[in-house]
Amino acid sequence: METSLDDLKPSYGYHDNKAAHVKRLRRVEGQIRGLQRMVETDEYCIDVLTQVSAATRALESFALSLLEEHLQHCVAHAVEQGGDEATAKIEEASAAIARLVRS
Repeated sequence: METSLDDLKPSYGYHDNKAAHVKRLRRVEGQIRGLQRMVETDEYCIDVLTQVSAATRALESFALSLLEEHLQHCVAHAVEQGGDEATAKIEEASAAIARLVRS
């Protein structure tokens, strides 16, 4: 049996939900384009800010979902293996959580 490049590529935690994630990101992209149109057409400031808030919440929701999958897949796998990789994955996840909390 031959090994393809796809077989060598790692599978990440979001892989099983990839289609749903892409759909969510396309929705966020649509919200951002809507914001651009609102500014181009001189919509009321508060209306624009309301839409900014909605887009921000949507992106934060996506980030939290991705983080959860990362913890359940990538970090959990590294912890099972133990050693330096486990420590590195935990530190990496902690840094990502800190960035999300600060944003």
